[in-house]
Amino acid sequence: MGDAHQIFIPELGRTRGASDRFRGLRLVLTHLRGEGITKDNLTDLSLLRLDAIVVVQVEKSGLPGAVELAYLLPPLPDRQKMWEVEKRSDVHGWDANFLTWIQDLETQFTAALTGIETAGKERAVLIGVATRGRTSARRSIAELERLAHTAGLQVVDRVIQSRSRPDPRSFVGKGKLEDALLRCMHLHAEVLIFDGELSPSQLRNIATDTALKVLDRTQLILDIFAIRATTREGKLQVELAQLRYRKPRLAMMSTAMSRLTGGIGGRGPGESKLEINRRRADERLRRIEKQLEKLGKDRALRRRRRKRVGLPMVSIVGYTNAGKSTLLNRMTRSDVDAEDKLFATLDPTSRRMRFPRDREVILTDTVGFIRELPKELVQAFRSTLEEVVEADLLLHVIDSTSAESLQHAESVDKVLKDLGVENTSRILVLNKIDALSEEQRVEAQILFQGYSCSAATGEGLMPLMEAIESQLFIDGKSNTSDIDSDEVL
Repeated sequence: MGDAHQIFIPELGRTRGASDRFRGLRLVLTHLRGEGITKDNLTDLSLLRLDAIVVVQVEKSGLPGAVELAYLLPPLPDRQKMWEVEKRSDVHGWDANFLTWIQDLETQFTAALTGIETAGKERAVLIGVATRGRTSARRSIAELERLAHTAGLQVVDRVIQSRSRPDPRSFVGKGKLEDALLRCMHLHAEVLIFDGELSPSQLRNIATDTALKVLDRTQLILDIFAIRATTREGKLQVELAQLRYRKPRLAMMSTAMSRLTGGIGGRGPGESKLEINRRRADERLRRIEKQLEKLGKDRALRRRRRKRVGLPMVSIVGYTNAGKSTLLNRMTRSDVDAEDKLFATLDPTSRRMRFPRDREVILTDTVGFIRELPKELVQAFRSTLEEVVEADLLLHVIDSTSAESLQHAESVDKVLKDLGVENTSRILVLNKIDALSEEQRVEAQILFQGYSCSAATGEGLMPLMEAIESQLFIDGKSNTSDIDSDEVL
């Protein structure tokens, strides 16, 4: 097949086309210029699932010379290589039984894939672009991996491409996308997750080129919110955010340009499937916005009632999984759901907190923030985030055990600025100090100048309580001896 410059492999059909076995075909090539096995050869090996590719070098005399053999490797968890290339000095020096060897290799593949199928989770490959250095990209990919785990996916590989800016067509470039596709095929991954927001055209191009399920960071966060939402308002807010995100991407649909209805008597260009989908999306958007507007008015009415009775409002804000719900439970003796997961709390939860001097405040736990929080979510959750806007005091909870605590704090500051509450009185709370050494505690205190505590154990909460009382009440200074810690905590 082919000539001295290129080969053409014909359509192989469904010959032994199962994912857990090889084709039963071997591709034997002769190379005249000593170039050996090429990247294209290895791509064919993987895509076509050939038993092996063998390249035989031709010597000047015309006789066969050295040999290179390439074959696929089973997808094991601790193995990065997809294939192996072996060299032999002479084609006649082949002393192994190839059939026995390839059957044994196929058995290893079957065993590895059986383990994958029994895991029961969709397998995903993460892809990021390092535009500001690989260290920052690795941290971002690590956070994306936590998001994927929260969504119930199993991450099997991570790919980082260094570029000055994302590729306008495929985000990472054609070559790197092909490599990622090969990794997905080898590891039997069904999902590609990109660490960034894909444009509608990028999403369409990547989905067409790979035939895989494609998600970006925004859509993954939206899916997590959809999983975690439990109340009617929370579900409506998530659906609103999803509709706003998906509306510009409706053109991805394969039936987008089909004409369904005409004018009078069936004449005229009619209305395309894309136009119908957009109109239905607009109608659903308007209905949800009206329902959320009514729920927002009810929430505003409850806030006005609280203000009439003179109860100060304190909102707990912070990066997701910083321990906000645990802190609320500890300070108010509540049992709000608090899990070691991203976005465990979506709906705001308000509880009364009583000080020893018969003073009460309303303490509200809000949705956690994250780096590059999708604008669709900020807009959809605006009625919920009004609890932050109306607060008299903000408790900014920081996970002191995180290596990126400073970057997380900056992300929260950015969202608060977008909400217009950057000038609201704020107390920094360094949480999870029970997991730090004494030296690390000192370093965290120097970095943030906040109140160190542990919401899990209650350590350090007394000074925090006094600071809250002092901020909210003019005459709120009190002696530690006057406070009954059991009553407060």
